[in-house]
Amino acid sequence: MSRNTKSASDPWIDPDDDDVEWTEEMFRAAAVYKGEKLIRPAAGTLKSVGRPLSENPKKQVTLRLDPDVIEGFRAMGKGWQTRINAELRKALGI
Repeated sequence: MSRNTKSASDPWIDPDDDDVEWTEEMFRAAAVYKGEKLIRPAAGTLKSVGRPLSENPKKQVTLRLDPDVIEGFRAMGKGWQTRINAELRKALGI
């Protein structure tokens, strides 16, 4: 059996947390501890990060297309699904 060379006492660091830059709002909402003792509980929730909600959101569907059609649109580069949507709108006259 191979031996684990990493010490169990080494703290685990979440790689996703390394890129987060805390804002003033985050600091104000965070729980405050002094050692193990909770001084101030967290206040509320943070706003979600991401795109603003669309007034006319897209709907996900399953659509079967010929492989050469898909490859043709993909070969045009990024945004191929948007281009398919535009071509369908043109075909429907909308």
